[in-house]
Amino acid sequence: RIPTNMSMTTPLLASMMSPRPNIHGKKSQGPFDLTYYLKGALAGGICCSITHGALCPVDVVKTRIQLEPLKYNRGMIAGFGQVIAEEGVGALATGLGPTVVGYFIQGWFKFGGVEFFKINFASQLGEARAWELRVPIYLGAAACAEFIADIFLCPLEATRIRLVSNPEYASGLISAFPKILSEDGLIKGFYSGFGPILLKQIPYTMAKFAVQGVAAENICAATGVNTNTASEGTKLAVSLSSGVIAGVAAAIISHPADTLLSLINKEGAGGEGTIMTRLGRLAYETGFVKLCLTGLGARCVMIGSLTAGQFGIFDTIMTLTGASKFKFTNPNEH
Repeated sequence: RIPTNMSMTTPLLASMMSPRPNIHGKKSQGPFDLTYYLKGALAGGICCSITHGALCPVDVVKTRIQLEPLKYNRGMIAGFGQVIAEEGVGALATGLGPTVVGYFIQGWFKFGGVEFFKINFASQLGEARAWELRVPIYLGAAACAEFIADIFLCPLEATRIRLVSNPEYASGLISAFPKILSEDGLIKGFYSGFGPILLKQIPYTMAKFAVQGVAAENICAATGVNTNTASEGTKLAVSLSSGVIAGVAAAIISHPADTLLSLINKEGAGGEGTIMTRLGRLAYETGFVKLCLTGLGARCVMIGSLTAGQFGIFDTIMTLTGASKFKFTNPNEH
C-alpha cells in the first residue's frame, strides 16, 4: 500500500514505474505500474484515432459550417449534400491523415495521463478522502493530462483545419505540414490556435471524464449493476450510455472555443497582431451567440457519438490487454 504522505514531487518516471498494488480498500487493485499506464495510453490512442477518424466527414461539414455560415446555412444533412455536390465524396475525407495521427497522439497522453494523475492523486489522499473528492480528482487529472496532450495535438489540428478550409492547399498531411512550417513558421503556423485549443479541450476533457464518471455511478445505482460482478457486455453498455451523456455536456461547454479554433486556423483569419489580438477580433466579429450556437447541433451529435465510442473502445482494449481499471471505492460499502 502506498503511504498517503508520499511527496507529490516524486519524479514522473519513477512514479510511473512504482507499482501500486492496493491503493484503496480491502479488495486489491492494480498493480498500477508503468505497464498499466502504457496499456492505458495505447487504449486511449487507439480509441481516439478510430472515433475521430470515423467521424472525419462529420467534422469536415461541421468545420465548413463554422467557417462559412452564410454558405452552409441549411443544417448538417444539407451541408453533406453541398460538400459532395461541389467537391465530390472524397472531400468528406479531407484532413483524415492529421486527424488520425493527431488524435492517436492526443489520446495516448489524454487517457494514459488521466489514469496516471487520477491514481496518483487518489493515492496521496487515501481511500476515504479520495472517494469524497472523486469529482475534483477527475477534473484535476483531466486538466493536467489534456494540457500535455494538446502540446502534441495543436500542430496536427492546425494542419487539419488548413486542409478543410482550403482543400487545394496541399494533398494531405505529409505535404501540408512542411508547407505550413516554411510559410508561417512554427508558432504562427502550428500554435496560433494553442490558446483556443486549451480553452476548448481542457474544459471539454474535464467535463468528459467527470460527467462520465458520475453518470456511470448513477446508471449503476439506478439499474442495480455491480461493476465488480457484471458481465463485460453490461459494463460496455454502462460505458456507452454514460459516454453519450458526457459527450453532449462536454460539447456544449467547449463549443465557443471550438468555433474560434476553426476560425483562427483559416488562412489570414483575424488580421495582423498577436494571437490574443486576432482571437479578440474574431470573437467580436463573430458575436457571442454565433460562437455558442453555430454548428452546435452537429457537434453534439458528433461528440456524443465519439465520446461513447471512446469509452467503449477504451474499456474493451483494457480488458483485452488484461488491465483492470482503477475504480474509486466507497469505504462504507466494504
